Amino acid sequence: LTLETPGGRRNLRIGEFLLVVLKITDSKLALAARKVMGNAYSPYSHLKVGAAILTSGGEGFSGCNVETAVFPVTMCAERSAISAAVSNGAKSIEKVVVVSSADEPLLPCGICLQTISEFARDENVRIVSIGANGQTVKHTLKKLFPSGSGVNRTIRSVTA
Repeated sequence: LTLETPGGRRNLRIGEFLLVVLKITDSKLALAARKVMGNAYSPYSHLKVGAAILTSGGEGFSGCNVETAVFPVTMCAERSAISAAVSNGAKSIEKVVVVSSADEPLLPCGICLQTISEFARDENVRIVSIGANGQTVKHTLKKLFPSGSGVNRTIRSVTA
């Protein structure tokens, strides 16, 4: 896919989208997350979830939940989007937007918070959750996962 930008043409990879605006808004990320949410594979919970992340490099990636009969192996939308970003070379996250078919906004699970923490620019990374009814909640990674970045720093210093 080729995209015309003010700086010229850009080829986009599968799973990647670019928002060509000076300030990338939550609503643009939510739109990308809603679009990919339609691809969710959720035959057991029937809950569809989509996520979009903004990398520190200004690129956006999206992902959806993929369930399996062995529930712990299920891939949440947030980790799906992060996997797409890392697969394309990104290593730092600025923002995460999560949308779902549930009426109320869903917050990332503990495994997703750990994964977000692993790639977060810092503890002030914004996490925006939007329910099917439009209700929106906004948090920072620090508020939802207060010890996460400290744990990562400790582990990295011990293994370095």
